[in-house]
Amino acid sequence: MENTLIDLGTKLKILREQSSFTQKNIAVFLNVDQSLISKMENGERSIPVEVLEQLASLYGVTLSFFEEDEKTVHPTTIALRSDEIDEKVFKTISIVNKIALNCSFITSLLKEYQHNE
Repeated sequence: MENTLIDLGTKLKILREQSSFTQKNIAVFLNVDQSLISKMENGERSIPVEVLEQLASLYGVTLSFFEEDEKTVHPTTIALRSDEIDEKVFKTISIVNKIALNCSFITSLLKEYQHNE
């Protein structure tokens, strides 16, 4: 269990850094204390599925990404321009990424369906 938390924390840190977010940004998005983000990234704290779902949407990855052994991250990326990142910006990023992931999933289902016809 400990290695799983450490691996999960490593993935969360990589995703956060690739997105150029700070731990404080993520804490604001999740409405938690920054120290909790640090503990999650260091594998010192378990992470509820609801929080993983929020972070998956924010980072543009599927929830199953967190279960995979691979640490290489290829998130869906959408560029937004904002001088200041606040809660509304994070919610917008999360929603847009969720839409993009759903579109990608539907496209893969359609391709599989067409292939099987």
